[in-house]
Amino acid sequence: MRAKAATPRLRLGLPKGSLQETTIRLFGLAGWRVRVSERSYYPQIDDAEIECILIRAQEMARYVEHGAMDCGITGIDWVLESRAKVKELADLAAPWPNYRTVRWLLAVKEGSAFRSVKDLQGKRIATEVVGLTGRYLKRHGVKAEVEFSYGATEVKPPLLADAIVDVSETGSSIRANNLRVLDVVQESTPRLIANRDAFADEWKRRKMERLALLLRAAIAAANRVGLMLNVRRDHLESVLSILPALATPTISALADERWVAVNTVIEESQVREMVPALREAGARGIVEYPLNKIVE
Repeated sequence: MRAKAATPRLRLGLPKGSLQETTIRLFGLAGWRVRVSERSYYPQIDDAEIECILIRAQEMARYVEHGAMDCGITGIDWVLESRAKVKELADLAAPWPNYRTVRWLLAVKEGSAFRSVKDLQGKRIATEVVGLTGRYLKRHGVKAEVEFSYGATEVKPPLLADAIVDVSETGSSIRANNLRVLDVVQESTPRLIANRDAFADEWKRRKMERLALLLRAAIAAANRVGLMLNVRRDHLESVLSILPALATPTISALADERWVAVNTVIEESQVREMVPALREAGARGIVEYPLNKIVE
């Protein structure tokens, strides 16, 4: 009797730490239920073809490059910091906590004499991204001592360091610690990355491409809603003039030939202004509905 073939598996690295909660939410919107046990680094996922492992975002690119993971999610900053040779599958920037664009900022204490990176020649800079900072300084022709910071980087100037390179989404921590930004060293967003050999495997590549498609579709639906409405044909032009030019609504005939149905997708923030205007233009039976995915 022939043994049953083992189910192929894709080893997926999920970021532990600040990206973790939003990543699990994203997977839920994309169609995968992920459950994380408090004591385990191996989350459960309702897909027999995927094996998940929690890994710090700082280490993800290295493990993907070496093949311990077939693919994973981490910031492009950590890919650049480690100089990992990986295949980028998707930019996962989204309007959710920790998935927005973040910036690594070169900052000094407010009131200091430093006005530009050139003023930091021979000075000490504390940061978690030693490689990125060193390459940034080299581009500007500046030689400075760059030391690794194990945390609380923003409190180090001016006693423990002359300047810092620290990550920020809103800049609030920089302002709260009375720091002044000199320059942006690097911008970053979360990315889905793949091991190059794994991507060359036909089955794994197909699985990863489908994963990337659905993650992007879930992000595309963020902050958007569907809008359905009925309108008399003689009011259609007025109604369509209110809808965003890029909405490309679908127009369908109704049983009553004097009326048509309009279906479109708009930004959720536009609803409160648009719905009353549509009603005044002649639209009736207006229905707003949530979206989970938009496949573009």
